[in-house]
Amino acid sequence: MKPQEINDHELVISRDDFDAVIFHLDGVVTHANKVHAAAWKQTFDSYLLKRNPQIGEDLAPFHIDLDYRRYLDGKPRDTGIKHFLSSRHINLPRESPDDPTYTNTIRRLGNRKDLIFEAILQQEGIEAYGCAIALIHQLRKAGIKTGVVSASRHCKMVLERGAIEDLFDAQVDGLEAELLELDGKPDPYVLLELARRLGIAPARTVVIEDSVIGVTACRRGRFGLNIGFDSGDRRELMLEHGADHVLDDLCSVHVEGAVDDELPTDLVDMSLVTNQLTGKQPVLFIDYGGTLAPATHRTEDVPISKKTRRTLRKTARLIPLTIVSGRDVEDICMQVGLQELYYAGSHGLDIRGHHIHLELPEGDEALQDLDHAMEALGRLLVNLPGVRIERKRFAIVVHFNDEGMDNAERAAAAMRQVQTQFPRLKITGGKEVIELLPDIDWDKARAMNWLLSELGMDGTNVLPIYIGDDVTDEVAFTKLRDRGIGILVADKPQPSAATYRVNNPEEVLELLKFLIAYMEDRN
Repeated sequence: MKPQEINDHELVISRDDFDAVIFHLDGVVTHANKVHAAAWKQTFDSYLLKRNPQIGEDLAPFHIDLDYRRYLDGKPRDTGIKHFLSSRHINLPRESPDDPTYTNTIRRLGNRKDLIFEAILQQEGIEAYGCAIALIHQLRKAGIKTGVVSASRHCKMVLERGAIEDLFDAQVDGLEAELLELDGKPDPYVLLELARRLGIAPARTVVIEDSVIGVTACRRGRFGLNIGFDSGDRRELMLEHGADHVLDDLCSVHVEGAVDDELPTDLVDMSLVTNQLTGKQPVLFIDYGGTLAPATHRTEDVPISKKTRRTLRKTARLIPLTIVSGRDVEDICMQVGLQELYYAGSHGLDIRGHHIHLELPEGDEALQDLDHAMEALGRLLVNLPGVRIERKRFAIVVHFNDEGMDNAERAAAAMRQVQTQFPRLKITGGKEVIELLPDIDWDKARAMNWLLSELGMDGTNVLPIYIGDDVTDEVAFTKLRDRGIGILVADKPQPSAATYRVNNPEEVLELLKFLIAYMEDRN
């Protein structure tokens, strides 16, 4: 069964339909194809420059966009060399003749290229596609196996250099293919061998390839889903050669069937975020208490440091930034005190900043009910140890400290009793709180989407990033699984719809500094 196509920009890979996904390393998972192309250019340009021309030979410099893609991308090393030289009407033996001084062979050229590739890799490192890495994490959380294939002999080195070797259950590279005498693409044997190592039938396996011959190999192997990955001009050619879909952005692939106790990935490498920003504009949404400022039992006593305020101002000058909170918007504006930001208070019921102002009329209509409910709760919960009632403009919040947790059920029962008297109000829960809010189809996720629309930043070239620590932030995390990044702030692993996790507000600040440096370099 093919995955459901939700819209023009999104595919769903379901655990019900597939058990494994195979990724091509060079060009889908990493930018190693660019390193390969640069190494091939140095190799061939040096060889062609020194070669004594023969009649009919073409010794023009190697063209990365044309020659690499046409003759070398995705092919076994020696096969690629032979095809390129043939296009220049040059014929070389594969191995050296008996004369040890004879150095112009296909094998010697390949060895020279390998040395150049390794030198570039050691000097410059390797960049991974952030969207591919995020997709791999989602697949593994859903119980779907992942494999990686490469025509290069440097698969292990690239994986180690990119610190992503633990993301795959199996791999097959050019060296192993040669040892097993497997014909390379467009024949499917390397892909079939990888599926065998994963223990999954081809019909239950997805393959993501970035070359036409890779797409052709997938079709010949009769794999369950054939996805082409291309940001250039090969879309139609890939479709003609058997691709079911051709995507230019793997962030548009959604995974269904994740286990219930899904845990976000620890964000130990901030480049996991910035790698997803290639060609995209980031937009930040950040919760307040527990995310930017230390969480306390008394929300009015939560300040942010001067260092945090300076970092927020610098971030907002480079990236649109909204503070999202359950607290009143006036309170948040006063605590943060920066005009460069947008503010969404009362869980997004009240939004302000830069000539934008949204206050839902349904919230105003519930104000009288909130007044009466506050009076009733005050009578029911008066002098209850460890429990404090706070009235906000659009909410009533019952807070618990450690002593009050023993009275949490009594407070919840009082909330339920009062809510039945005022059906225009609803009960929600947060971290160590119970809230009574206007019963409106509105939350932090809807507020985020409204702001993106108002700012004209709801296109596919935008990457929303939401950072929060509360249960009420989960709706935004869930919304962003398909199109952005959710980051949970928690000092220990816990189930969440967020993609990543950081431990505390200090690590949030480090992420913002990392984003500032990235945007300054990009600009």
